[in-house]
Amino acid sequence: MPKLGVNIDHIATLRQARKVDEPDPVYAAVLVQLAGADGIVVHLREDRRHINDRDVRLLKEVIHTKLDLEMSIAKEIVDIALEIKPDMVTLVPEKRQELTTEGGLDVVKNFKEIKSVVNKMKKAGIITSLFVDPEIDQICASKKTGAEFIEIHTGKYCDAKTEKEQLTELDKVKISVKEALSLGLRVNAGHGLNYKNVIPIARIQGIEELNIGHSIIGRAVLVGLEQAVREMIELIR
Repeated sequence: MPKLGVNIDHIATLRQARKVDEPDPVYAAVLVQLAGADGIVVHLREDRRHINDRDVRLLKEVIHTKLDLEMSIAKEIVDIALEIKPDMVTLVPEKRQELTTEGGLDVVKNFKEIKSVVNKMKKAGIITSLFVDPEIDQICASKKTGAEFIEIHTGKYCDAKTEKEQLTELDKVKISVKEALSLGLRVNAGHGLNYKNVIPIARIQGIEELNIGHSIIGRAVLVGLEQAVREMIELIR
């Protein structure tokens, strides 16, 4: 059974909508842990549109599960990660104009820069994961960077409009997991997963953790954060 990492970025999005102090994503992280989640995920974006430096520093001190810091390879963000030392960093692509992360890293194209960041994280004792599309060339390149994990981008599976299209994308994820494991990589998955589409992904052998944010936070508005997390854990099980 995969573990559950909960992305709490959108707690901070709500806070930033009014430029006030609440809701506090650090407090939310505590509730997420109490509900049984295995880790906390946050994305420290270069424009600080939601999570900020203060959040990451406090989360590192407060949470007792795992802190996974999603980040670009920009030097400023890399330096912060090396200082704070989260349990894991997940390198993701980042564009200023995007609403959320669009697609996986192009490890093939940016191999040298990504490998350099992976090496820095390794020296600091930080586990590194690369967020990639379910494509064999990207997975092979990820292995060559020295990263310990990949996180397979499940966005196309989640956005599929027909059952046939969804099954096609699910097969791509399954093949990618198998390939990654054969190379000695460990595998997480995430992006777009919700209460309706998570079960087929959770059934794939070899995926260690599912990282889910928007759907859980959206559900929490209706039923409360702890209940929303527990419902997702039950589905994964």
